[in-house]
Amino acid sequence: MTDRAPPLGPRGGVLLCADDFAMTQGVSRAIIELAEAGRLSATSAMTTSPHWPSHATWLARARGRISCGLHLNLTLGAPLGPMPTFAAGRQFPKISEVTSRALTGRINQSEVRAEVARQLAAFELEMGFAPDHVDGHQHVHALPGVRTAVLDVLKTRFEGRDRWPLLRNPADAAWRITARRRACLKAATLTALSSGYARALKHLGFETNDGFAGVTDFDEHSVGADFAAACRAMGPRHMVMCHPGYVDEELRRLDPVIGRRKAEYDILMQGGFPHEIWRPHRSPVGEAVSWRDAWRGTV
Repeated sequence: MTDRAPPLGPRGGVLLCADDFAMTQGVSRAIIELAEAGRLSATSAMTTSPHWPSHATWLARARGRISCGLHLNLTLGAPLGPMPTFAAGRQFPKISEVTSRALTGRINQSEVRAEVARQLAAFELEMGFAPDHVDGHQHVHALPGVRTAVLDVLKTRFEGRDRWPLLRNPADAAWRITARRRACLKAATLTALSSGYARALKHLGFETNDGFAGVTDFDEHSVGADFAAACRAMGPRHMVMCHPGYVDEELRRLDPVIGRRKAEYDILMQGGFPHEIWRPHRSPVGEAVSWRDAWRGTV
């Protein structure tokens, strides 16, 4: 087995990423089952979760089958270290509050840099490898102010390395969003909040997706139609996010997305995703994904 990835893009497979690994027992178990069945390209792990150290052993075994990434978290639960301004009372603010602060220039970047570094270190400690990709819970990593701190940490961490993680861009072109006809206002809002992010990634030398789908209203009865829509108007480096999981009491306490997770798991496990899914070719202890190789031949 080689660590060289096959071509990635609409003709070679879309990057289907399951968010929220380690959020709960049920979410992690569902994602691992899908990874072992070849139904996913990637998953992103929440290293702030108390489940992370034990669930990381599951993810490490699946690393030969999927891209394993860091799901930066600044909006759910507690930080790994002190953030007296950003997370008063040792609890992260809600995404609405973080967005408000971001848009009014009130992000404490030094605290965010320190917390990003802690979450990255927690990933590497348990996995023994750097993340293949980096994104954010509720797309917090792409917000103004937050993104500056995130990119500062990652640029410093990976400077001089041959392989850098892919950074998710949650924005997409307006015509693609309109063509999919799925949660258009939410997708357009994400695009507006992420304005300038792709340009910053290119300037710093990070690889990113070009085409992003999977934004929905989380209706558990429209999963099949949502997956089909996500594969319309695809970009040349197309990424689709998903949120599969088994529902447990912990999930009910933490997150409003409940029935949708099991519905996504069922359809994905049945092979209901309507496009070829990209997967890396490497051993569990192989090198990080080379995204330049994965996207060779695309523009």
